[in-house]
Amino acid sequence: MAGSRTLKRALAAGAVVAATGWAVRDVPAELGARPLKSGEQRAARMRRSPQFKDGAFYNPMSGQTDVPAGPPPNFLRELLTGRDKRRPSGPVPLLTPSSEAPSPTGLRVVWFGHASTLVEIEGRSVLFDPVWSSRVSPTQRVGPKRLHPVPVELGALPALDAIVISHDHYDHLDLATVRTLTRIQSAPFVVPLGIGAHLEKWGVPLDRIVELDWEEDTQVAGLRFTATAARHFSGRTLSRNETLWGSWVVAGAARRVFYAGDSGYFEGYARIGAEHGPFDLTLMPVGAYSPAWPDIHMNPEEAVNAHVDLGGELMLPVHWATFTLSLHPWAEPVDRLWREAKARDLRIVVPRPGETIDADTSPAVDGWWKTLI
Repeated sequence: MAGSRTLKRALAAGAVVAATGWAVRDVPAELGARPLKSGEQRAARMRRSPQFKDGAFYNPMSGQTDVPAGPPPNFLRELLTGRDKRRPSGPVPLLTPSSEAPSPTGLRVVWFGHASTLVEIEGRSVLFDPVWSSRVSPTQRVGPKRLHPVPVELGALPALDAIVISHDHYDHLDLATVRTLTRIQSAPFVVPLGIGAHLEKWGVPLDRIVELDWEEDTQVAGLRFTATAARHFSGRTLSRNETLWGSWVVAGAARRVFYAGDSGYFEGYARIGAEHGPFDLTLMPVGAYSPAWPDIHMNPEEAVNAHVDLGGELMLPVHWATFTLSLHPWAEPVDRLWREAKARDLRIVVPRPGETIDADTSPAVDGWWKTLI
């Protein structure tokens, strides 16, 4: 009996040592950098931003953008009783993206799950918010876990012309993915102000980092990238809003794409549409909404309103299906979106992860997710 207790103590001590070693080694890197302490040139640019005051970025539009410190009413009960509804009942169907070269005048899109999306615009390839890790968390041991595999490995992606990040939350900016893309691709990272500090810490060369404030733009591979507004927040630690968040306009000679990133609905979408649209394609977040945080994530009907404000032709929903980040049922976002789009006679497409969609000949919505409810 004494020997058994000694063995248990030794195993427990070993587990503590292993966990401590993991925390010391891995978690600090995942947390990223402190942008204001990453160099005076970056810090000076951040301080000059109209979206920066009192040491942090802020939303100039109205709305409550702080996530509640405590759980909303009935949160724990709903968390325990509705778990099965927040995940698909079976395997999510995955497809392999087309291997055909993109048209120099065309527009194709591949949604890999959640917000990770490849846009092939006028022969160039742009990857938005790539997250290939199993969990969106500072550790791969705990945190929201994938509900379906990634359709393809990072090494199977085409040569990229740009990698675009909307903000630094774990479900949009992933250390492991960034490091792999830095190694196997040569494309620049186009990001909002401050996020370059994370990338630099993770080994991305400075000459591959382009940081922009809202309404600043840059030209990459013949495409113009413009950072535009979003109503959200940032942070990989308890410190909030040390980096900027945003949406993106990608414009070619004739084609235009809008990626909303994460955002609550706000009246500024109409201005973005008037100044930078209309758009052949909008990538709009439709999931992870909640009455507890109504101003930082759009619900499906608000996403449709934003799409209309932007002057969008075809809408593809993102930010659903892959990670459970709110209490709504797994398929509710696209069910509500499909109903709203039909009521307003709007063009939407709801692809399976990995499916290649031609924006000019997009397939009719077939409700594939309904078999998984």
